[in-house]
Amino acid sequence: MAKIIDGKAIAAKIRAEISAEAARLKEKGIVPGLAVVLVGEDPASKVYVSMKEKACADVGIFSDEYKLPVETTEEELLALIGKLNADPKIHGILVQLPLPKQINTERILEAISPEKDADGFHPYNVGRLVIGKPLFQPCTPYGVMVMLKEAGVELSGKEVVVVGRSNIVGKPVAFMCLQQNATVTLCHSKTRDLAGKVAQADVVIAAVGVPEMIKGSWIKEGAVVIDVGVNRVGEKKLVGDVEYAAASERASAITPVPGGVGPMTITMLLQNTLESAKRGL
Repeated sequence: MAKIIDGKAIAAKIRAEISAEAARLKEKGIVPGLAVVLVGEDPASKVYVSMKEKACADVGIFSDEYKLPVETTEEELLALIGKLNADPKIHGILVQLPLPKQINTERILEAISPEKDADGFHPYNVGRLVIGKPLFQPCTPYGVMVMLKEAGVELSGKEVVVVGRSNIVGKPVAFMCLQQNATVTLCHSKTRDLAGKVAQADVVIAAVGVPEMIKGSWIKEGAVVIDVGVNRVGEKKLVGDVEYAAASERASAITPVPGGVGPMTITMLLQNTLESAKRGL
């Protein structure tokens, strides 16, 4: 039976470290600051933003919230980002996605200063990640890598299969694994014999967003499974991208859903903001 990689416990440990480091920075007159911008009334986005605000308060990071109406224009949002870029109290800027249809998401993400891009989505930061010199790392993949390290998983020389090629998780986590000297296969909806590819993996990172798409029988005996997916099935049930019960019988270690990767995402946002504040020393 697989060992559970407990995201809640790992996140709590890292948040305690962030809190202690933030307290040390305050003694030097620096309060790490994160600006969170929400445009519109998307229910899921409102929940995420409130969770981020609470997390900041818990670890001693200053949080500045900007809640804008759904009819906000692209120019108005760009003007706000320009103001935040110039504000010395702000070390990280996060614009909650998705944005209303009248706003070009790409243009907004590119307007955020790369030195305050707490989400790690700016093309400059993506480029630095690719060449192995990251400034900000995208929060969910960053969390995945920390979980693997905390679980004692050595990636060097291992076969890693990433299922999902999004710019938010799949592509960046593949490059992060490469930096750890893994041999990485990046799979997607057009991959032939996905089951065969997964069966070769020492580490499977599932980030495709399809409930239980990866069957437990595909998992190699002793493999490590990191399930990034969070999919709602029915009224209340949440499941991952991996068939958890069957995969647990074959894997050596596995992340649960919920309680696995999820708690790490906001934690690494806090870590990015802290690291940005420390660069100003």
